[in-house]
Amino acid sequence: MGFCYFNNVSIATKNLQQKFADTCQKIAIVDWDVHHGNGTQLCFESDPSVLYISLHRHDNGNFFPGTGAVTDTGKDKGKGFSINVPFSGDVMGDTEYLAAWRIIVLPLLDAFKPDFIFVSAGFDAAKGHSAALGGYELSPQIFGYFTRTLLNFAGGKVVLALEGGYDLPSICDSAEECVKALCEDGGDLSRLSVEALESIPNQAAQETIQKVIAVHKKTWPCLTGLQGLNTSELSWQTISQRFSGLSVHS
Repeated sequence: MGFCYFNNVSIATKNLQQKFADTCQKIAIVDWDVHHGNGTQLCFESDPSVLYISLHRHDNGNFFPGTGAVTDTGKDKGKGFSINVPFSGDVMGDTEYLAAWRIIVLPLLDAFKPDFIFVSAGFDAAKGHSAALGGYELSPQIFGYFTRTLLNFAGGKVVLALEGGYDLPSICDSAEECVKALCEDGGDLSRLSVEALESIPNQAAQETIQKVIAVHKKTWPCLTGLQGLNTSELSWQTISQRFSGLSVHS
């Protein structure tokens, strides 16, 4: 929900479920708005036909709306189908989000095999927002890359719904990159900085990714090919070795 009154993505998802149940049996919602989508998760937390993935600022529950901890995984039959990537501590940028995207988001989508993807495309994690409204340092180009990679799933049936964002230039630039990617005229990794591609994620991001894998690895073995690992063995070195084949330059 964040600061929103109308949850367009949830309404659209429900509409697809009701009117196109035969062709849209599984729907994924990817939420990159800097605020956790508490309303969206609430709508589908018991529904295993909807995979909800949220990457957001959390600060151990001290950033609005305070929900979306890594242990919030859904309930009943939907347990394990709400995936929260709750960043805390350091300021996050392209390097940190790129790591989470490739290590968590893409393998999950590949395993879930959605028939349709909605994106809660908030741009308040982009550069230009104050700490109170976001405070992260994502480039417009990273959103284009995210969009382009999503087109590899669900037969390219991907819809982006504009959500959060309070700095007009960063919203415009980020939305432009996404539209270019949808038109297959953008979203290339080459548009990201060398620093984003070659740097190691900061310690806080590494810890968040480790926690997500530890919580979800039983339900989603795709998150680690090293089955039987203890949580304490989920070091960043182990994770990076496991996904060494996913070179960001590929």
